[in-house]
Amino acid sequence: MLADGTRKSAILLMSLGEEAAGSILQLLSQSDVQLLGDAIAALTQVRLDEVSATLEDFRLETEQYSAVHVNSGDYLRAVMNKALGSDRAADMLENIFRSSDPVNGIDRLNLLEASEVVELLRDEHPQIIATLLVHMSRNKAAAVLQELPEQVCHDAVMRVATFGGVAPAALKELTEVLNEMLSGEGVKRRRLGGIRAAAELVNMMNSAQEESVIRYVRELDEVLAQKMVDEMFLFENLLGLEDRSVQLLLNEIETESLAIALKGAPLELREKFLKNMSARAAESLREDIEMRGPVRVSVAEAEQKSILVIVRRMADAGEIVLAGKSDDGFV
Repeated sequence: MLADGTRKSAILLMSLGEEAAGSILQLLSQSDVQLLGDAIAALTQVRLDEVSATLEDFRLETEQYSAVHVNSGDYLRAVMNKALGSDRAADMLENIFRSSDPVNGIDRLNLLEASEVVELLRDEHPQIIATLLVHMSRNKAAAVLQELPEQVCHDAVMRVATFGGVAPAALKELTEVLNEMLSGEGVKRRRLGGIRAAAELVNMMNSAQEESVIRYVRELDEVLAQKMVDEMFLFENLLGLEDRSVQLLLNEIETESLAIALKGAPLELREKFLKNMSARAAESLREDIEMRGPVRVSVAEAEQKSILVIVRRMADAGEIVLAGKSDDGFV
């Protein structure tokens, strides 16, 4: 959304009044609500002629949209199927249509603090907890897991790892629970659970909790635990990145975050990052690391895990390639 469009949207919401504006915001994604909230907060004085012009633009845009509105969903499916093939198009379309859905109960859970979500889920069946977790953002789900009682946390990760979708009866139950908690809507069946989802959640926990969960799963199912471990991407695994991928990653990481993360990393990994920076930047980072003095392990781990979130995002977007594990080692 352009800056000018954001300002106009903020002015429009202010003009509509609290009730109407609130109803509109409920239908937007979390990121759009944040964007518009910042824009509204930044409004101080708005000239009357700007308000009038904004309302007139909105009227004209609405008329034009109504005039050209067609069944864009069918058109998009046809184009995507032709361009990508049915299988790849199906996954892409699911993501596109999911991102355009109105805000539902899961989106609202993502807006809450982890402690608030834990309070809401405290008395729910473990399978419902797991179902909600796989539909939440990875960061928020991991934060919720870390605040759940240990046994509930272990059970939830186990269920996430073996999650195969939501059956109609379970979907109905989930919808009722969400309606009661947040006046939200039911959620569609999505392919969000599984071993990788569980591994990503565990990967975001601190080391003690991570080891505890893996140990618990291993006691119940050795094969499943090993598959989860194989899917987990550790900070040390960044040694397997190609230099070009490291350079792209450096563009996305704050220097301070990297300096703290590398304090607790093997020297070989530290040097891998330094050699992919300019001489000046490398020297500055080296000095920053040395001048910081001792850093708590928990602090270094937290920065490492935040960098791994960026790594996963870039890998999923096809921007970088992760070295994968197989029975024969790296490929």
